[in-house]
Amino acid sequence: MSLDIDTAIIGVYFLFLLSIGWLFRTFTSNTSDYFRGGGKMLWWMVGATSFMTQFSAWTFTGAAGKAYDDGFAVAIIFMANALGYLMNYLYFAPRFRQLRVITVIQAIRLRFGKVNEQVFTWSGMPNSVISAGIWLNGLAIVASGVFGYDMETTIVVTGLVVLFMSVTGGSWAVIASDYMQMVIIMAVTITCAIVAINQSGGVGNVVEDFPVDFFVGDDMNYLSIFAIWGVFIFVKQFSITNNILNSYRYLAAKDSANARKAGLLACVLMTMGPFIWFMPSWFIASEGVNLSAMYPEAGAKAGDFAYMSFVELYMPAGMLGLLISAMFAATMSSMDSGLNRNSGIFVKNFYEVVLRPNANEKELVLVSKISSTVFGLAIIGFALFINSLKGLSLFDAMMYVGSLIGLPMTIPALLGFFIRKTPDWAAWATLVVGGIVSYLVGVVMTPEFVQGTFNLENELTGREWSDLKVAVGIMSHVFITGGFFVSTRVFYRGLSEEREEEVNTFFVNRDTPVVTDDDEHLAVDNRQRNILGYLIIVAGLGVTLMFLLPNPFWGRMVFVLCGGIILTIGLLLVGSIQKANERTDKESCKLKSSKT
Repeated sequence: MSLDIDTAIIGVYFLFLLSIGWLFRTFTSNTSDYFRGGGKMLWWMVGATSFMTQFSAWTFTGAAGKAYDDGFAVAIIFMANALGYLMNYLYFAPRFRQLRVITVIQAIRLRFGKVNEQVFTWSGMPNSVISAGIWLNGLAIVASGVFGYDMETTIVVTGLVVLFMSVTGGSWAVIASDYMQMVIIMAVTITCAIVAINQSGGVGNVVEDFPVDFFVGDDMNYLSIFAIWGVFIFVKQFSITNNILNSYRYLAAKDSANARKAGLLACVLMTMGPFIWFMPSWFIASEGVNLSAMYPEAGAKAGDFAYMSFVELYMPAGMLGLLISAMFAATMSSMDSGLNRNSGIFVKNFYEVVLRPNANEKELVLVSKISSTVFGLAIIGFALFINSLKGLSLFDAMMYVGSLIGLPMTIPALLGFFIRKTPDWAAWATLVVGGIVSYLVGVVMTPEFVQGTFNLENELTGREWSDLKVAVGIMSHVFITGGFFVSTRVFYRGLSEEREEEVNTFFVNRDTPVVTDDDEHLAVDNRQRNILGYLIIVAGLGVTLMFLLPNPFWGRMVFVLCGGIILTIGLLLVGSIQKANERTDKESCKLKSSKT
């Protein structure tokens, strides 16, 4: 009976997501609308999508398993994200919006020229597909382990739902769904964290009863390796969240001020997040729950079910379906952002530039939808491939992809944001150097090599080797790959007149604020508040009504709490429409008075 309820909840949630794409389809009339919402979105929508792009089912599987095994250590990754978003707020976010481009590769084109436009267009897409495939596979693992769903079917169905939403509504649907999914995920996880703390008798008991050192974890002979890993995780996440290639998060913002507020929202959410998301995993570890016994078929991946086991054991009937829906939402938010971004880059930086320079907007929007479909199918295909690699650790896979594949691309995109006098070839040459460094770290560097080189007395444990490989990869890219880019300044001999003008445009735009007239954009602003507000109210009412499910009184109150959080946010959004109108009326009256 419980599984039937959970399955029904997931089905309703899927229909809810599909409706978002349909409702926002009228917001799109050209490629600017399709890929960045026409640069008209309010800060709370942009901040939500910025936050959600660093969040997926992996958080509830691979990362939750790491929390179960090693305690607080995994939270370092998310705290590093929070630091990155803090820098977004303090400096980068408004300047990213001020680049005044539709796709991030157009900014690369201005900064580094036509050759790099194509190099970065085609080198970045595989990384996005691989990351999204890992996220989708993580979701399938949970759906299969908890409900017995076929993994391949889960991958295909989820991928197709994301495709429909992204293709029909473009960036408006993608970012709107990110906001709604953020609200639901935070409400569900806050509720779970409260129950975990209540069941444990307090956070102190969780820390005290944790089976290994709560702050460092297990399987460590050399604490220095853990310390080095932590430091360079902060370096990596700073680089990933503050470079031109990832500036797409803020291109949709209405203006510089909204972009800055969006960065602050993402920072606050990411700071609170780890203590909320991982409390259930820490709690069941402190309770001595044996995941290997609960999920024998999962083998070495039993830790990936840490969060699920908490919901099964300690939460009321129906909450599992709601949580799985939230996990679907988290994965979809990462996938749809990748789909929309990749499609935009292909259309605006290859199709329009190389194949069809004279294509009109109607043709470009059509090609955008076709390319989104192709990229979606590619992600589904790669997720199916990942699924065939049964022994792969999701946590390690995500770390390796980020440090050995993603990081080399961010270095010229970060340093080039500040260092002006470099030759154009510095960007693609840095990618080549980065590829060599990644090969040396990923293939040549073995445990035996490290053991012999540093004459270590104790053999490296599996965790130490995994952490060291990630840390050395990041360190190598910072000093070797980054050092190479900086050193190219020696070869700078000036650029052509055309290129000097383009580079000058890049830096002038970067430093020139985007300011909008609130009166002019009020109708679009209120449409955002209205549609999302009522959607969230409906979702909140739906969750609240789950108190009717056959549960003890405390279980019914869990759904009232969770639904109440969602409902409150929806009501605040709808209420903000009236406040925005009143504020605009007051400003208009002041303007008229000043003129008379």
